[in-house]
Amino acid sequence: MASLLSLFNFKGWEFDLALKYLRTKRKDGGIAVIAIISFTGIMLAVTALISVLSIMNGFRDELMSRVLAFSGHAYVSGQPINDFAHRDDMLKRIKAIPGVVDANPYLDSPGLIQNSHGQTGLAYMRGVIPEALKHTKLISDSIKPADGMAQFGVGDYGGDVILVGSGVANELGLNAGDEVTLVSPGGSTAFGATPRRKEYTVGGIFKSGVSDIDKAFIYMPITQAQLFFDREDEWDTVEIKVDKPYDIDLYRPALTRAAGEGAYISDWKEQNASLWGALKVERTAMRFILFFIVIIATLNIISGIVMLVKNKTRDVAILRTMGADRAAISRIFFMTGTIIGAAGTAAGLLLGVLFCTFIGPIQHFLEWLLHTKLFPADVYYLDAVPAKMEPSEVAFVVIASLLAACISTFFPALWASKLEPVEALRYE
Repeated sequence: MASLLSLFNFKGWEFDLALKYLRTKRKDGGIAVIAIISFTGIMLAVTALISVLSIMNGFRDELMSRVLAFSGHAYVSGQPINDFAHRDDMLKRIKAIPGVVDANPYLDSPGLIQNSHGQTGLAYMRGVIPEALKHTKLISDSIKPADGMAQFGVGDYGGDVILVGSGVANELGLNAGDEVTLVSPGGSTAFGATPRRKEYTVGGIFKSGVSDIDKAFIYMPITQAQLFFDREDEWDTVEIKVDKPYDIDLYRPALTRAAGEGAYISDWKEQNASLWGALKVERTAMRFILFFIVIIATLNIISGIVMLVKNKTRDVAILRTMGADRAAISRIFFMTGTIIGAAGTAAGLLLGVLFCTFIGPIQHFLEWLLHTKLFPADVYYLDAVPAKMEPSEVAFVVIASLLAACISTFFPALWASKLEPVEALRYE
């Protein structure tokens, strides 16, 4: 144990000699070129690892935050929804649960939307409580024009003003104030199934930033939806929002008691299970794969230290005859390699932090330079590249890089300490 600890008992002259070897040109027996290559490789590997992991974290958090801001965190459906006499009491009990921010019913149905020129597109029509939608900042803050919700919910049965997603509006060329016709599946009559059609006014256009939402959803007041779908006073689901959505499992027992017998409780994790699971698997896999880049970069240190030991065989012999022990020789070459690894890791950390901090301006500059959208919203769900650095993850990258550099340096340094002075000077 004492001999092992002696390997880390660094002295000043050993550090000075290690730096001297790094500065020595290759023709003089140094590894300056290989050191630069190793330093550059580790720096780029650490930069890439921090940047990619931060972008993946930002993408995951941004996507889920938008999905959670748009949708509810938990849902109640089933028998209590159809109990007209007691469902209002159920709604009050749910709102009284500690941690529940809001709970509101909605009604929805797929259908078609048609502009004044007869062009038709698919849409998902949702009837909501107007005040609840105004409190959904992701929607209300993005509506164009700014007063687009002024007439939403005003008039008999909620009026005839609707809100349209930006994707739907772009597809049909719609603007605020345009007249559109909504078409929904009809009920059965003596003459067969008859679709329902009604004209509405586009009050505003919202842009949530999640393309699947923007290109499909249309909002209307729930009373108007009940009239349009011919479902008088009916609800489909009660949407619940809580103050800690990532801990939604903790709310489930209270929600079950408040909803009553026959209720079906679901949450956002269940509804987005495939997406959430895919993001977690991708994050783990990318971390594992990208770390191999760091390992490959640190392997350059091994070749560099091996060459340095062979070139400095005479120096090793002289140091040994002057009284330097095996541990001192090991420490000299060990410090030579770890200095390269530490410098490369520090530079990579700096570049990675700078890249993630200024990723927005970098993206805009590249898009201006290339005259193209690097990350189309309809492909990547988001219209900008987010980056979120997690301190624990950055620390893991730094520690792992330093550890890989130390391990790569340890074995050639140990080999240098086994050189015998007589053997080293035999052919000098």
